[in-house]
Amino acid sequence: MVKIGEGIEVREELIKKTCNLAMEAHSSSPGKPYIYKKINGSTDVVFAFARTLSFDGWYSNTSFGETQINTNLFPSLRSVGTDEVAKVNEAFARRFQDILDKSSLKNEVEKAMLEGRQVVFAGHSSGGAIAILAALWCLECCRTRPNGDMLVHPYCMTFGSPLVGNKIWSHALRRENWARYFIHFVMKYDVVPRMMLAPLSSIQELLQAISPFINPKSQYYQHEAVARSSNALNFFMTVMRNASSVASYAACNLKGCTNLLLETVSNIVQLSPYRPFGTYIFCTGNRKLVVIENPDAVLQLLFYSSQLSSEAEAAVVVARSLNDHLLYKNEMQDSLEMQDVVHLNNLTDIPLSSNVDPRYEVASMNSALNDLCLSTRARLCLRAAGEWEKQKKKNEEKIEQNKRSIRDALSKIQEYQTKCDIRKVGYYDAFKIQNTDDDFNANVKRLELAGIWDEIIEMLKRYELPDSFEGRRDWIELGTQFRRQVEPLDIANYYRHLKNEDTGPYLIRARPKRYRFTQRWLEHFDKVQAGARSESCFWAEVEELRNRPFAQVQDRVLSLETAANGWIQSSLLGDDVFFPESTYTKWWRTLPTQHKQASWVSRKITP
Repeated sequence: MVKIGEGIEVREELIKKTCNLAMEAHSSSPGKPYIYKKINGSTDVVFAFARTLSFDGWYSNTSFGETQINTNLFPSLRSVGTDEVAKVNEAFARRFQDILDKSSLKNEVEKAMLEGRQVVFAGHSSGGAIAILAALWCLECCRTRPNGDMLVHPYCMTFGSPLVGNKIWSHALRRENWARYFIHFVMKYDVVPRMMLAPLSSIQELLQAISPFINPKSQYYQHEAVARSSNALNFFMTVMRNASSVASYAACNLKGCTNLLLETVSNIVQLSPYRPFGTYIFCTGNRKLVVIENPDAVLQLLFYSSQLSSEAEAAVVVARSLNDHLLYKNEMQDSLEMQDVVHLNNLTDIPLSSNVDPRYEVASMNSALNDLCLSTRARLCLRAAGEWEKQKKKNEEKIEQNKRSIRDALSKIQEYQTKCDIRKVGYYDAFKIQNTDDDFNANVKRLELAGIWDEIIEMLKRYELPDSFEGRRDWIELGTQFRRQVEPLDIANYYRHLKNEDTGPYLIRARPKRYRFTQRWLEHFDKVQAGARSESCFWAEVEELRNRPFAQVQDRVLSLETAANGWIQSSLLGDDVFFPESTYTKWWRTLPTQHKQASWVSRKITP
């Protein structure tokens, strides 16, 4: 049996102490948003964040309280393929920013990291949401600072935390290989990890009515009357009804449902944008732990594991949905001592029946699924999540087979470029003129490569490849080579056919996604700002500038010359640009004498 600590690479004793500190943070000195504790006998240090009991600390004014994340603070939280920025709960993001700006957190974390300590961010309830943001901020700091890879990466442990962000979070964190640093414990019936699946308008009054139950300062703290009230029942049922809509819609997508009604319903019914990420550990309530990393499967478990088996048990389950939220400390002590752990790694092997012969290998898995009261439908949804993950890997294997074709085609284009250089005609200009069979053959290879890369980009757009694919260095390098060699040919073809006269500038109206993506891909990998790797667009800018009066585009001309100087020195732009009959040379010679005399280009081109 694999122990919980071995499976998630965190010691059991650290989990217990972290949970204790997460609960203690709520009773720390008034106004202090977190407690900071060094663990004796180890290099561990825990930052545990207190929850907020203020309604404004949970929701902002929009339906689900989400907003676009601050990309200055969290630059990695985006999809490179779709250029979509992640959404985050605005209230949680605002609170974290406030803590970062007004406390000593930044200095204390940096000091601990530089000392080589294992930093753990922790939180219970909404304190968990702040811990998530703090851990992500810390990971971003490691990513962008020199020798950041040498630092000990932080961990985040949450207990009964609400959901914080949309699907881009899971995608981005798996791409960066950060998802493994986020560990979330969830009690079987705890309603808080599910509540963000319901819109604010549907639960606002109910939430305010039952909040005294979890407020230690209230006379109704853990009061049974609150847990068994109609407000508690309506709150739970509203949350689960919305969770059902979200889980059902997600499951239909996992199963490849093409029913137009599905799209229609999603346009009519407002579905929560929030989705899980990281490793989830479900506490069954009888000292068993179920570990799962697949975010699609976690979403299904959040719904199906807290179902009512009959109306008769409604009062008991609703009371547990509130009580469970306060029992993590005891649960961690009991469950970690028992070490009855099931890892749901092979979701496609999940038995559909609750009755499995105990001699079978899946018996322990089935026992845990029974403890979570998972129906056959729930098990089918988990299987679908596993099948989708497998399909993504199959898609990746399929495009792996294209690598040789890509390299062979690029080699042919490199040969074409070499032949053009020998004739002192740049391959951009030769391709634009199209006078020889070599030009025709180069165009065939251009179209062949375009087809391969367009298919890859469409898969990325539809999230049909593993999230880690966007972080693969070998593909980033191959995509960059493709863009730098082939995009000039696309630009030449575009202006050869005078498409700019009907469609407009190439860069604004016609640049294919295969080049936009591969450029963003490299910029993200190199940790530079958008547009910093635009060397393959050189000829498109030249074509636009040469048809405009110098006085109107002087600043753009200077900017292009400055950029080109750097590209020449970095060997990203070749000397074929300065061949006597090149498009660039002919245009540059028409520029005003005063400009040419002051330009570094005059050392390359005789005025």
